Amino acid sequence: MRKFDTCFFERYAQICLETILGEKYAGLVNEDRPDLQMPDKSIGIEVTRAMEPTKDVAKALLKEMAGLTVEEKDKEEIGQILSSGYGYGLQDGRYIGSLEYDYWRLAQPLRRIIESKISKVGAGFYGDFQEYGLYIFCKDNLSEEEVILAMEYASDLQRNLDIKYSTIYLSLIDRLYVCDLSDVNRVLRKTDCTSYDISRKMCKEFFIKAL
Repeated sequence: MRKFDTCFFERYAQICLETILGEKYAGLVNEDRPDLQMPDKSIGIEVTRAMEPTKDVAKALLKEMAGLTVEEKDKEEIGQILSSGYGYGLQDGRYIGSLEYDYWRLAQPLRRIIESKISKVGAGFYGDFQEYGLYIFCKDNLSEEEVILAMEYASDLQRNLDIKYSTIYLSLIDRLYVCDLSDVNRVLRKTDCTSYDISRKMCKEFFIKAL
């Protein structure tokens, strides 16, 4: 079994961005600080995760491993989760694979992770890029209102910073929100955020390519 690392999620993010948003993201490579980078320094994207620390969805998978009934249509995906150690995107996100458990266990709720990452980008922690993005895996579903609130919060935090994120990508199991932070007006509730559906078939394709 391969050693746990976060590259699965960084690869998943790159595949998702390229598939949904196109060739602009095809050249992203997996590096460090930030996690996804264009070699020409045109864009750098930090990949992170947000999850309530009290949620333990790994227990559901342990029950399956203990031999409880699994429907025939689910056996293939359960097998993939067990053999690969990863489960993101499969089974509607109900399970966490053994290798990704620490990735989610250490996650912070959305507001705190946004605050932390904005502080780092503003301090120059992620190097010198023309454009910065923040890709956040969200284990729990977000309403459209919560997405708007997250955008407004991020915009307010970085309003006076010289270095800031231009885009936040909120990645749910079945949806990708692409949030433009360049022109957010909290008073007028003006935001520019596009939502893209991610089908079950796409989830499986992203998962398999990211392994």
